Amino acid sequence: MQEKKRKSRVQKIVWTLGIALGACLVTVGIYASVLYYKTNQALEKITASAQPTPAATQGPPEIAPEPADIPATSVLGEDKPITFLLSGIDYRAGSGGTLNTDVMMVAVYNPVSRKASLLSIPRDMKITSDDIGTHKANYYYAYYFNHNREEDLSRTKQFFGKILQMDIDYMVLINFDAFRSIIDELGGLMIDVPMDMRYVDNADGTNIDLSKGLQLLDGKEVLDYVRYRKSNRGTAESSDFSRNERQQEVLDLMLGKLDSLNGITQWADIIDILGDNIRTDIDKPQLLKWVMNYKSIKPASTELITVASEWKSPYVYADKDDLLAKLEQLRAPLNLAPLKKNTLLRHFGIAE
Repeated sequence: MQEKKRKSRVQKIVWTLGIALGACLVTVGIYASVLYYKTNQALEKITASAQPTPAATQGPPEIAPEPADIPATSVLGEDKPITFLLSGIDYRAGSGGTLNTDVMMVAVYNPVSRKASLLSIPRDMKITSDDIGTHKANYYYAYYFNHNREEDLSRTKQFFGKILQMDIDYMVLINFDAFRSIIDELGGLMIDVPMDMRYVDNADGTNIDLSKGLQLLDGKEVLDYVRYRKSNRGTAESSDFSRNERQQEVLDLMLGKLDSLNGITQWADIIDILGDNIRTDIDKPQLLKWVMNYKSIKPASTELITVASEWKSPYVYADKDDLLAKLEQLRAPLNLAPLKKNTLLRHFGIAE
């Protein structure tokens, strides 16, 4: 599939940050009370619509023992799958400060199997709303934010839930500055770059300039490493398969460094980064319980689902048969009624 120059964004960054959120906020050993305080402060910023409750201020919830042996179903309170809309906004210099979501993923987490499935929605994909009209997929969050900032997350997840014919429980909105800042706070990642990578786009400030070889990359360079696909400076291009491998590599390296952190200062700084860069409509007491017992609910496996599609200016169009197949794959753990195919295809601008 061809893409606009400004389309190059990471498919797994959002999920990486979601995992990083949990990993960073787990309190351990003698630091539990101090880190709980920092976590509590961060969640005050992260939770967008939760109302304060006595449970949120009575002290830390029970923390999973080491090694974690509490079933995920116990931490979550039930065994039915949970659904999320994960979205990322890039506020970096040169991006224009737009509220359009550059990454959108619908996630289904099964607490019994501890498997997470993520469907990536291209930012330029054509989607038709019965109420708002036809726009690119990344338009709708900005629309709801500008019309009602108190209900932007709930309205956005309801919209995409209707389009995909599934209820979406929660929305998580992440600023990509969190990804870059966390890598920098970790001291960078040592990565063996497999080839020279060069790409420049003055319109959005992209400047990828990486050389082949083992080297320590900072946050900006790591983001460039996982984003790289096409070149306009004479270097070899990357396949989507190779890019997915790089994303998984960075995820593993990042979580490894997070697990090795020691000391209140290191943890507190990362918690502050997350608190300043994430919003969600998960209520605070529930989110606090989840992150404090993160090792018990951390996905044992993650499946990234992508839909075959084609760029026809100004939209990306999904392949009809692949869209139907991939949505059935995503929805399988939810035991839903069969898709209303005509309605779905109409919303995606595809002729039957």
